[in-house]
Formats: sequence, C-alpha cells, structure tokens
Amino acid sequence: MTSARPDRPRRGIPLRALAPNAVTALALCFGLTGVRFAIAGEWEKAVASIIVAGILDGLDGRIARLLKGESRFGAELDSLSDVIAFGVSPAIIIYLWSLQTLPRFGWLFALAHAVCCALRLARFNARIDADEQPHKSAGFLTGVPAPAGAGLMLLPVYIWLVTGEEILRQPWLVAPWAAFVAFLMVSNVATFSWSSMKLRQGMRLGALVVIALVGGALISAPWHTLSVISILYVLAIPFGMRSYARVKRQRAAGLRPAPAPDAPAP
Repeated sequence: MTSARPDRPRRGIPLRALAPNAVTALALCFGLTGVRFAIAGEWEKAVASIIVAGILDGLDGRIARLLKGESRFGAELDSLSDVIAFGVSPAIIIYLWSLQTLPRFGWLFALAHAVCCALRLARFNARIDADEQPHKSAGFLTGVPAPAGAGLMLLPVYIWLVTGEEILRQPWLVAPWAAFVAFLMVSNVATFSWSSMKLRQGMRLGALVVIALVGGALISAPWHTLSVISILYVLAIPFGMRSYARVKRQRAAGLRPAPAPDAPAP
C-alpha cells in the first residue's frame, strides 16, 4: 500500500504569465535592434524600432492584468527591458546621430539620458509597495515615464526626417535637449496619466474620431505625427502641474478640520 505524498508547493512562473513576459522580451529585442540600425546609419528603422518597443511596453501590462498573470518576475523583467529599450538604446542612437561630433562631452549627455532612465525606474520600483504616493493616488505620474522620455529624446530626429535640415543634427542643439529630457525623467513634476484624463459623456465619440485620425496619420505621415505629439506632450506638462496643484489644494481643504462653532452666549 503506497502512502499519499504530501502536496508540494508548485514553483516557477505560471503559464498565463508567459504571454506578457514574451511581449516584454520582444520590446527589449526591438530596443536593441534600434541600436543595430543606428550603427548602420538607417535612422528611420532605428527610430521605428524604439517606437515599436514603446507600443509593446504599453501592451504587456494590460495583457498581464487581462490574463491575471502579474508576477514579481514580470515586474523585474519589465524594468530591465525599459532601461535597455528606452534608456540605453535611445542614448546610443542620439549619440551616433549627433552627439559624437561634440568632442569629449557628447558622450556625457548620452550617458545622462541612460542614467536618469535607470534612476527613474529604480525610484519607481522602490515606491511600488509604498502606501503614500500622492501623485499616483491622484491619478498622475511623477516625472516623465521612460517610454515617453525615449520618444522625446528622439524629437530632433523626427523633425530632421521631415525637413532634412542638417542644423538639427548640431550637438549644441541636441545636447541641451537631451539634458532637458533627462531632467524630466527624474524630476518630481506631476504629469498626466491615462487615469487622470477624463472625458465627458458627450465627448467620447469625438475622442474616438480623433484617435482614429491619429492612427491614420501615424501610418501615412509618421514623422510629422510623432513630432506634433511630442511637442504637444511637452506643452501639456505645465498644465499637468497646475492640475495636480489644484487637486492638492482640494485635498488639503478636505483634510483641514472644520472651525469650531461659536460658544453660546451666557
């Protein structure tokens, strides 16, 4: 007579977590492929690879929540993928495209982007379990996320692909922009997230039309569209800061104790 074996805890990653992790790995591959195209001087393909990596990065989390496949392994893999795809790869692309012509200091500006991207992700991981996150609880982000930072870093390349103006490749113009984007990633400014933007019921149909038009524009005129989107994103940052300041004042007013009623006259 055989004795029943005690149930042992199963180890490993559940199968439902494989799909989002595969998408994350694909984003990493596309980010590194952008470096390969940059080395060959194929700038359109290099930039397109980073954009595809950003799209895949936006999908992996939603796929994980849909399949209930969230895991600590997936979170760590996503952070490592983001550092390479949106920190290291754009830094190398922008260095090969422009900053290598700046003696001694060009590489420092490229390094600043990669380092600030890694610091941002490290800060995010350190706060992921924190109970007190004022920006997140209000539906805002702290600073510019890594995929958006990579997209903003490549804005001079978008405009150059549209206009062909060689002045846009000058390091004295690209280097300050790279430093500005690096600062935005590690800053504490409140930026809009999807959860902070709410549409009125009568505007939903119009929003769907706009999204469809933007999708068509990305296919027919990708560099023009990406240039406009990047510029609008930067212009929206002050509005995000003002909107969060208003929410912060409303919260402070709600937490403030009500004034005591006047004592009755004797």
